[in-house]
Amino acid sequence: MKSESVVIIGAGVIGLNVALVLAQKGYGRHTTIIAEHLPGDTSINYTSPWAGANFSAISASDPNALRWDKLGYKYLLGLAAKDGKNAFVKETHSVEYWDELPSRGKIDSMAAYLKDFKEIAAQDLPEGVVFGIEFTTITLNAPMHLRYLFQKLTQQYGVRVIRKRLPQVSSGHLSNDTKVIFNCTGNAAKELPGVQDSKCYPTRGQILLARASHVQQNIMRHGKDYETYVIPRPYSNGNVILGGFMQKNVGTPDTFGEETESILTRTTALLPALKSNETEVLGAFAGLRPSREGGARVARENVQLGATGRRVVVVHNYGAGGTGYQAGYGMAVEAVNTVTEEIDALNIQSRL
Repeated sequence: MKSESVVIIGAGVIGLNVALVLAQKGYGRHTTIIAEHLPGDTSINYTSPWAGANFSAISASDPNALRWDKLGYKYLLGLAAKDGKNAFVKETHSVEYWDELPSRGKIDSMAAYLKDFKEIAAQDLPEGVVFGIEFTTITLNAPMHLRYLFQKLTQQYGVRVIRKRLPQVSSGHLSNDTKVIFNCTGNAAKELPGVQDSKCYPTRGQILLARASHVQQNIMRHGKDYETYVIPRPYSNGNVILGGFMQKNVGTPDTFGEETESILTRTTALLPALKSNETEVLGAFAGLRPSREGGARVARENVQLGATGRRVVVVHNYGAGGTGYQAGYGMAVEAVNTVTEEIDALNIQSRL
């Protein structure tokens, strides 16, 4: 079956972006996504729906992160302009503050491409803040954007989907037609046989979903040991995400009253407009960011399958932590580029 030529394991924002890049190149009908969780699910083991989500300076400052961010921002900016309402993606004014000076390389990199970028004058910074920027960010309604991608892939591009939990990465080899397997398994990459990457760990976050239709801006404060943020959720009836926490190696799905209080205290200090009677907290939720020591892994590997001796290419694409929405498209472009030869060969075969 030619739809099994390319298999993507995982249907979070990373896996869906890989499928999108393949589909845009004309390989949608060659592609099958296999995943335990799909858009619409709300398991703690399915990270993507819990995200804020936006483009921010929260990512690392290594060359990979800078490159993926730039590719991701340009793609999202274009999507907001072309199909923003359907994609649940919107341009939004943003302010970001730091309690400690960020890397100059990172700031210079972002200044080169972010729309309306400017540094905030020292006298205009809140107490305790040493650096700040303003720019036009992209905010995403995470659960609805996932559904948009899923619908586009399956209905417009003919990508096939199987809901299934695979026992190991090599199980993605569905038939002799399977040439490439993309491993987009997020937190599962730590334990999944065939990957078992000990550098992977969850980073727990608790967020509040609030209704605050009077809040139209994105604002974040990067502290020494905390992250505080207010992210409006586009096309959602005025919903806003308030956060948050970055708890390394914590995997509990529970939410805690004291963390809710901490989030409310910090976000209202950051954006006093939240203190209005118009703000209503709808609920607290926890998600586990799929993090990795040294940053995300995008790499190809040639794998031999058991006794048959058949070889298949596995492309690993996981470990994006809290940057899956902003860097995911850039990571997908690079992941697909590692198998250009194998992918191009599919087109020749399909024409025969």
